Amino acid sequence: MKFDELLMDTFNESLERCQTDPHFLTLFYKKFVISNPEVQEKFSNTDMEYQKMMLHASLYMIMLATRNNDAAEAYLDRVAKRHSKSALDIRPELYDLWLETLIETVKEIDSIFNDDVENAWRTVMTFGIDYMKSKYDD
Repeated sequence: MKFDELLMDTFNESLERCQTDPHFLTLFYKKFVISNPEVQEKFSNTDMEYQKMMLHASLYMIMLATRNNDAAEAYLDRVAKRHSKSALDIRPELYDLWLETLIETVKEIDSIFNDDVENAWRTVMTFGIDYMKSKYDD
């Protein structure tokens, strides 16, 4: 799949604005963990500092994977296997909640948030989410 350069620039610039805010990932996980009892249970024994580092990396890796970067695609494959039914059992429905929580957090953190920014995040993250969902039963 080919992603429009303007869309990718919009995503990357917003990601940079969000990642420079030290509260971005903390706020995201605060919202996400309380969003659903199943999510709360999945994160009950999680090292959240490590989890935030992993999400930080994953956001960039998803962006790189949209550009057919081999290392990023291999990274997503490893993450997808770890989240599959046979491992952590992260049900596909939870990714939809994850995306909505992420968009809500970006809206709060990114001072330039608008419809184009939202579309860029949804498009890029849906690429990664669709891949994760496709590997759930593997």
